[in-house]
Amino acid sequence: MNILILGSGGREHALAWAVLQNPKCDKLIVAPGNGGIAQIAQCAAINPDDSAAVLDLVAEEAVDFVIIGPEAPLAAGVADALREAGILTFGPSKAAAELEASKSFTKMICDASNAPTAAYARFNEADPAKAYIREQGAPIVVKADGLAAGKGVIVAMSEAEALAAIDDMFGGAFGGAGAEVVIEEFLEGEEASFFVLCDGETALPVGTAQDHKRAYDGDEGPNTGGMGAYSPAPVMSDAIVEKTMEEIIKPSMAEMARRGTPFQGVLFAGLMVKDEQPKLIEYNVRFGDPECQCLMLRLGAQALDLMLAAAEGRLNEMSVNWADDHAMTVVMAANGYPGSYEKGTVINGLDALPETSFEMCFHAGTKREAGQFLATGGRVIALTARGTSLQEAHAKAYAMVDAVYWPEGFNRSDIGWRALKG
Repeated sequence: MNILILGSGGREHALAWAVLQNPKCDKLIVAPGNGGIAQIAQCAAINPDDSAAVLDLVAEEAVDFVIIGPEAPLAAGVADALREAGILTFGPSKAAAELEASKSFTKMICDASNAPTAAYARFNEADPAKAYIREQGAPIVVKADGLAAGKGVIVAMSEAEALAAIDDMFGGAFGGAGAEVVIEEFLEGEEASFFVLCDGETALPVGTAQDHKRAYDGDEGPNTGGMGAYSPAPVMSDAIVEKTMEEIIKPSMAEMARRGTPFQGVLFAGLMVKDEQPKLIEYNVRFGDPECQCLMLRLGAQALDLMLAAAEGRLNEMSVNWADDHAMTVVMAANGYPGSYEKGTVINGLDALPETSFEMCFHAGTKREAGQFLATGGRVIALTARGTSLQEAHAKAYAMVDAVYWPEGFNRSDIGWRALKG
């Protein structure tokens, strides 16, 4: 079958790599793709948020199945347009994508389904929001309600930091995403990423991971889109997975169906686990990046079969065949990220890296020019490895990092520290 993946990041490179392992894929197009994706698939220079452009490409390339990678096309209703045109699509409707597009909406779903989550309040004006912060004290969490590319969450350890976040959000630092804010209690515990495929009725767990959001070693520095991850997450025991499914995922999905907006696609639950009790931090409606790189290396060819089953409403027939293995990905980012950074710097050593089912370099912000890979974004590459133990995956991933020469980039040296310290 002819398959189209929408997106241009490391997540989409990982999805493309996994899809190509499956013999069902005859032709793969990625729109718009990046320098690394262009080495394995056909890239199409269109805006993935533009439904008309996507539909034109689907017709031109006789596409049978579309996988939507990032959140922006989902929030823009691209999945709806594709389904209306009769195209098999993996990804939720615009209405169901509100689970990520609006923090307030997610809180309403949690309230209606009794899913455990942080206590919260919503505000569309700065003064009452600041009064609430002064009343509650710090630490406290301030979130832009809308999509902010993973950067609209401020974990404020002081009242002053929380008040400054309010000024930033209502001052336009996150554009329209900050027109409304959600202020939450600060949850203590260990964070985990939990991924579930849904077809509107059935919910099937497909993996756990742990992300590293802070820019620098020791979980220091500003929040980023993610500097590395590993899978599985030890904190997500079988008992906690079952509890998460029964108390959070299934009730949320039932509430979405009750509202007439059943969820189909991948549901990414960001969790905080303390004393064996998971609480929902937030929902995302797409695979995490960089967690997806770990998951796809572990899932391989079956990832396509699972996504097809979700799109066709056949998840009740499916099971996930996990090897007893571990994966780790280490992100290399441009110096200065998540602030301002230089573009166009040369990354050396990528062509010599292994490309196997155990070691892959997934590209995010790159382009190929005059035989060289140039950095075009903040998070640029994700060096990903799989092993029989997390220690083995860690050693392989960091060996790949060491083989890259890019003075204008940096990476954390402690990915996986929580699991490895034991």
